[in-house]
Amino acid sequence: MTALRTKALAAVVALAAAVSLAACGTTDEASSSSSSSDSSSSSSGSTSDLQKFDVSGIKKNEKIAAMLPDSITKDGILLNGADTTYAPDAFIDADGKTPVGYDIDLTKALAAVFGLKPKVVTSTLDTIIPSVGSKYDLGISALTVSKEREEAVDFVTYFQAGMTYAVQKGNPKKVDLSNLCGVKVAVQTGSTEEVDINAKAKECEKAGKAKMEVLSYDQQTDVTTAVVSGKAAVFYADTPVTNYAIKQTGDELQTLGKDVDVTPQAIAVKKGDTQTAQAVKLALEELIKDGTYDRIMQKWGIESGAIDKPVINPSVE
Repeated sequence: MTALRTKALAAVVALAAAVSLAACGTTDEASSSSSSSDSSSSSSGSTSDLQKFDVSGIKKNEKIAAMLPDSITKDGILLNGADTTYAPDAFIDADGKTPVGYDIDLTKALAAVFGLKPKVVTSTLDTIIPSVGSKYDLGISALTVSKEREEAVDFVTYFQAGMTYAVQKGNPKKVDLSNLCGVKVAVQTGSTEEVDINAKAKECEKAGKAKMEVLSYDQQTDVTTAVVSGKAAVFYADTPVTNYAIKQTGDELQTLGKDVDVTPQAIAVKKGDTQTAQAVKLALEELIKDGTYDRIMQKWGIESGAIDKPVINPSVE
């Protein structure tokens, strides 16, 4: 292992450790972190630039806020369930406790429109959708829209992203995307990519080819580490996540092939709660109109995935 690779792996492992510290609780209360203050500071008293997102200029929209049911507004908190291992969408800041990312900034902005205090609760990706409407008011966590998911929740689009493969720099394991049979592929549990890769693995099996080994991890940091360390040959994740992982590992990784299946990402709302879905849509339109949405996109360098208008339950294949 080269010195650069050792350094890159150490960075990923350190990030994973910070995430584990933040998400080790077994209850929502133990694993939750408030993101209500733009001046949040770490235990050392310093403030991370990532934590800073000023929503003081966003005024409550009384008409939109009135659309929300009492089940959401009665405690004065907008509770979002998010996978906080999925940088730059949502992850834990250097203080080891504060959620940051573009999904977190959007949660703050929406809460401001609703006149509520934002709170983000760390959750694993596969448990967010089943918990929307019971544990969580909303699910804002890079959720790709699919027909299967739309059967469980209603969606309001806010971003669009493709899916991208990443390998070690130089592709030393000679991964060929046209034939992944016999290859170890890392993905995150509960992700759209996991579903896609498992389907490809079954195709290898049916064709009598070498078995594809799918390595599923609860945390994206572990997915990245698997490839950096050589345990897996390639990982598959949303394009913004892949690009961020490459930067965070000192360019020890590279993308492989083109972005595929560019599809909407959306905010999950309790199935059948049309009032909340409409309120979220209108709030997003307000944030797009006043420039807040663009500021969030620019802050995280993800302008290419920005949308012009949110849609409720878009048609997907």
